[in-house]
Amino acid sequence: MSEFKFTARDDGGAVIDGSLDAANQAEALEIISSNGFVPLTLNDKAVKSPSSSSGGGASHRRRGRGAAVKEKTKKEKAPSAKAAVKAAAKSKGKEDGKGALQMEIKLPAGMTRVKPKELMVLTRQMATLVNAGLPLVRSLEVLEKQTKNTVLKSALYEMVDSIKSGSTFAESLTQHPKIFDKLYVNMVRAGELGGVLDKVLLSLSEFMEKLQKIKGKVVSAMVYPAVVMSMATLILIFLMIFIIPQFEKIFTDVLGENSELPPLTVLVIGISGFMMSKWWLIIAVVVGSVILFRVMAATTGGRKIVDKLKLKLPMFGSLIVKSSISRMTRTLGTLMDSGVPVLQALTIVRETSGNVVLADAINSVHDSVKEGENMAPPMDATKLFPPMVISMVEVGEETGELPDMLMRIADNYEEEVDNAVNALTSIIEPVMIVALAFIVGTIVIALFLPLIKLITGLDGG
Repeated sequence: MSEFKFTARDDGGAVIDGSLDAANQAEALEIISSNGFVPLTLNDKAVKSPSSSSGGGASHRRRGRGAAVKEKTKKEKAPSAKAAVKAAAKSKGKEDGKGALQMEIKLPAGMTRVKPKELMVLTRQMATLVNAGLPLVRSLEVLEKQTKNTVLKSALYEMVDSIKSGSTFAESLTQHPKIFDKLYVNMVRAGELGGVLDKVLLSLSEFMEKLQKIKGKVVSAMVYPAVVMSMATLILIFLMIFIIPQFEKIFTDVLGENSELPPLTVLVIGISGFMMSKWWLIIAVVVGSVILFRVMAATTGGRKIVDKLKLKLPMFGSLIVKSSISRMTRTLGTLMDSGVPVLQALTIVRETSGNVVLADAINSVHDSVKEGENMAPPMDATKLFPPMVISMVEVGEETGELPDMLMRIADNYEEEVDNAVNALTSIIEPVMIVALAFIVGTIVIALFLPLIKLITGLDGG
């Protein structure tokens, strides 16, 4: 008997490390498979999967002569699954005279998706490994061992198996559309055809890094006012529900129920009474508005209206336009520089634009280019792109340096977005403070007007 160390994958896709005693490798593989697991490595050597792994670990469900292992909820079932595996291995050992199967289950720590930053790091590491001369399959195996995201680890494992079966790298990426979008797949395909996969991967990682940077700036610019507005709303609710009713009681006790209050005070007390008596109606209106907005945004016509409103928002509209143009030109320039045909590149940009209005504009440019026209005239006809963008695209087409010119446009607008975010945050802060001070000040004045009237009356008496 010899001891064999192995890694395997269970029905749920979890990676398992363990060791077992067997006479030879074939017997060790039989023990692992009979317990319902897919062997990945044995003594640090990769095990060739007997069938396609495109279905994740679920397509390799095997049942041994021992106990079947099922994992309904990984966090809840981890101890029982581990015990069942050991019991099954011991049972098989008694029947066949083989050693017990000992293993440790590595369960995913709440990872259900691949974050853009994780994909960006993976792409950069892949570019480094391929550029260093390491074969693609070996590079993917190295990355699969070191990545901690179980979803990405499973995808890399399946990609290795797919490439070993004769598929191209781009074809293996298409099996995971939730991780690798059309932009990623088409750039990799162009890199494979041109023999510059390492350069394309490096360009792709830089593109993703800059895209995340500009997205982060836009989000940060919108988070600040949202937080300030939320705090202001909570303060107003507190005043309306807890403070104003106390003052109303004081006014009734001191001035009497039939006393005439100033109009501003009556208005504020009325709003407070409505909020306290009709709170359920306010919540229903807010929830209904959110649901209506989501339903409308899910339709084609509604999404177009919402996206058009986004571009016309005060202060934020120009920021969204600039960030959208930066994203579009960088994506288009990166694709064309990687060797993707212009029509295919425009199609990808249209599908990844994230804004229906911009997608329609790109679609009109695509149709015009398909008919043999240059890109600049249809872009000008959409009335969406600034004159500077049109001029730079026109110069790029005339000089044959359109990809480089598109990247320059993206850099320029990325800098403008940065400046706009800084200006916006510096403007929003005083505006929010003044608005909040005005509202709270109005409430305070409304509450003190009857007191001033009372004091004046006492002085006169």
